[in-house]
Amino acid sequence: MITWMQRHKKYLIVTIWISTIAFIGAGFVGWGQYSYGDKAGAIAKVGEIEISQGELQKSYSNLYAQYNKMFQGNFDEEKAKQFGLQKQAFKQLTQQALILNLAASYNLQVSDEELLAELKTQEYFFDNGVFNKDIYKQVLSRNNLTMKEYEDDVKKELLIRKTLKLLPVKASDNELAVLNTLSNIADKLNYKVLTADAIQIDTTDKALKAFWETRKADFSTEITYDIEYIKQEAVSKSYETDQIATYYADNKNHFKDSEGKIKPLEEAKEAVVKELDEDSTKNVALRTYITFKKDKLSDDIKVITQNISATNNPYNADVLTKIAKLSITSPYLKPVQVNGEYFIIKLMKVNESHPKTFEQAKADVLPLYISQTKKDKLLELADTSVSSFNGTTTDFITTSDLDKFSDLSQTEAKNFLEKLFLSKKKNAYVVLDNGKVVLYNILEQKMLDNKSTKQSENVVGLKSNIFNQALITKLQNRYKTETFVKGL
Repeated sequence: MITWMQRHKKYLIVTIWISTIAFIGAGFVGWGQYSYGDKAGAIAKVGEIEISQGELQKSYSNLYAQYNKMFQGNFDEEKAKQFGLQKQAFKQLTQQALILNLAASYNLQVSDEELLAELKTQEYFFDNGVFNKDIYKQVLSRNNLTMKEYEDDVKKELLIRKTLKLLPVKASDNELAVLNTLSNIADKLNYKVLTADAIQIDTTDKALKAFWETRKADFSTEITYDIEYIKQEAVSKSYETDQIATYYADNKNHFKDSEGKIKPLEEAKEAVVKELDEDSTKNVALRTYITFKKDKLSDDIKVITQNISATNNPYNADVLTKIAKLSITSPYLKPVQVNGEYFIIKLMKVNESHPKTFEQAKADVLPLYISQTKKDKLLELADTSVSSFNGTTTDFITTSDLDKFSDLSQTEAKNFLEKLFLSKKKNAYVVLDNGKVVLYNILEQKMLDNKSTKQSENVVGLKSNIFNQALITKLQNRYKTETFVKGL
């Protein structure tokens, strides 16, 4: 599934560049730290529109939630990296910014009345079917958003919609006629589904070893690191009233309510103490790091030995990357924070990767061997059977008749019909995305006389996607994009 989604990920992203609202209730997902330039917190600038770190975080979080839903809750940071989620999020924001530049050139704006009308349509703020301002504030607060932040995002979305409406796309009579013709071509088939389940293969060591011999380089041990570390527990202290007041005065902007207003000291006191504790913990960890480097640790500080790798990593991918950059001549890593605790790490040894023996690789080779061999034998069976098979005969079917195949799921049937109606062969087979093979023989073909009321929507949708991509290309040439962060 991951391979298929990576191949088709461009179809999984929202294509109208509007993604500022859906993150409500989804939570926020981080991806690491960046080094910023001198652009006052902006990570990029498109024309006259700046893109902030917070906007990138929200776009990333929204995409993460979409993919997590598609993966039924089994999406994680590793998969996010495989899909290039950070780059996808940044691409969405740059496309939004291009449209906003266009809006500014037309002096388009969104009024407060338009904003209020939009807010009153958003059901997550409803109470008994009616917009409720108290619920509105509560939902935003739970999502760490101020009313101003959220309303700015909504206005931005409305402005993008308004701009795109200036460039309407319509379906012509000729286009509808062509699409109706294509959708009314009907085939009567004889078909048979082949699966790898019934295929028997030789899984003896002799056969497995022959397969492994051709792929030895693919089965190597991973790089591992022998380290020593010191864990700095979170510090919890009592602070003088003056100390709390001074810290609050110097950092008031850290302590705001759901409407973006600075909380009074009494309301913010607990959060102030928490930040003071965090600073104290970090300072203690830095002092321990210095004494660790000087080999002057006191006897009561516990140093723990550990072996870690990509598959045995108790920290996170970012920490492992930093450890991999250490050397024996420069082995100390400054305190890194993981789940609220600081770790001071020293690299002791790098254990390089080397090819596995057959016995070491056997467990990894077996599933790959079975999968590949069954796939090859299934295609061999399809080649020898396609001209003489006897299967199930259908009625006349079109691309929309997904329920006419009792031995295929709706997804499989859709996959089959899409490929069938693109094929020029009367008698052949189709390999589905999940590996199944469908043999088919077209017995008859005719033209139906059905007219769909949805054809206009389909044409407009198709033309809109093409038009939007062309518009973005045009605007990219018109408005310069500057990035101030590496890796975007």
